[in-house]
Amino acid sequence: MDSPADNPRALPVTVIVGATSKWQPDGPNTRFVHGREVGQDLPVERRWGLGGALAHRFAREGHHVVLTTRRRANAESLAATIDQDGGSCSVVELDVGTASSVADAFTTIRTRAGDPEVLIYNAGYMAGRELPEDQELLEHFPDELFEEAVATACRGPFLVAKEVLPAMRQRGSGSILFSNNQYSLRGRKRSTGQSLYYPRTMMRALAQALTEEYSEHGVHVANVVVDGFIDSPGTRALPALQERPDLLIDPVAIADAFHYLHRQDRSCWTHELQLTAASGPVSV
Repeated sequence: MDSPADNPRALPVTVIVGATSKWQPDGPNTRFVHGREVGQDLPVERRWGLGGALAHRFAREGHHVVLTTRRRANAESLAATIDQDGGSCSVVELDVGTASSVADAFTTIRTRAGDPEVLIYNAGYMAGRELPEDQELLEHFPDELFEEAVATACRGPFLVAKEVLPAMRQRGSGSILFSNNQYSLRGRKRSTGQSLYYPRTMMRALAQALTEEYSEHGVHVANVVVDGFIDSPGTRALPALQERPDLLIDPVAIADAFHYLHRQDRSCWTHELQLTAASGPVSV
């Protein structure tokens, strides 16, 4: 059998869904919150938030890393830094809310890189952040923004898991790791400037269901609750975090935790991990 075009050394494949950060210096969250791009940049492992840190971590562990993004241009700079570091990676366009896009993307991944050994779901969304104070209540929330939140937090994880589970089950090994936040722990009201987060509880429930369904087939599923702000150019420019930088969570340290989950012995798997800065409050 010929070696995959993007992965000629047949390295283990890690797919990162949502590989770039919206808190980059010119990212949409950064522009929305600050009204401009911010000039402060960070080392390559932190520049693209958690997605970039994960990509560098798994590439350095000898994986071929597939970076998925809605537009290829979003991930090309990240891919270039991985290449410069001696890693192996490729970029595939994927819209998590569209079944045909997910199917096409994973057909490309299987053909050009190989069956994934690790799937990390790290897609985020901004649905609801632009709504003013008088539209906090659910009765005012636009249907199209609800659909955006559900597409990213519920439909997307379901669709991408379906794409990788058959090969993982047949092989008897694999890791599916969901990057989630503290709002997945229970339903909370949406405050002004926040996204509609309670669909993320469904992502957590999916991880729990997949754990029951697929652990016996050798597939390790875990929900990772990142309980706080991830360090990035856009977050560290927030006034509150400039005063309290100790509340920022290092994305490199988070990536270490994800790799730890993937490397766990199957006699002792962790299925939920909550990561909080030492100085920060622990969400329940």
